[in-house]
Amino acid sequence: MKKLLQTEQIAQLLICTIVLYYLPLQLSWWIYLLLFFAPDLSMIGYGVNTKVGAVMYNIAHHKLVAAIVIALGMFMQQDIVLLTGILLWAHSSFDRMLGYGLKHSDSFQHTHLGWIGKKS
Repeated sequence: MKKLLQTEQIAQLLICTIVLYYLPLQLSWWIYLLLFFAPDLSMIGYGVNTKVGAVMYNIAHHKLVAAIVIALGMFMQQDIVLLTGILLWAHSSFDRMLGYGLKHSDSFQHTHLGWIGKKS
């Protein structure tokens, strides 16, 4: 089952990448790469405590948030908003492909996919 879920995330990441390629934005590849990892800045909340960290991380990595941003970008016809939503979705898929899920408030390593670094 784990391989099936990973494959699903890889497919979503590839779809996001293809859509980003066809967006009419003239940005350098390094900007996409930099923005791709921007949601990880949400981990700064763990400097306060695990509860704040989990909330901030989960907001930045939740696919419903990404879907809302994508919908807003399409509705407002704003490519930069659409880009942001697609990058959020792609980043969340990338993280889940690697086994990093949404966080529980007790520990950064405790995710909805299980414990990071422990055999499941």
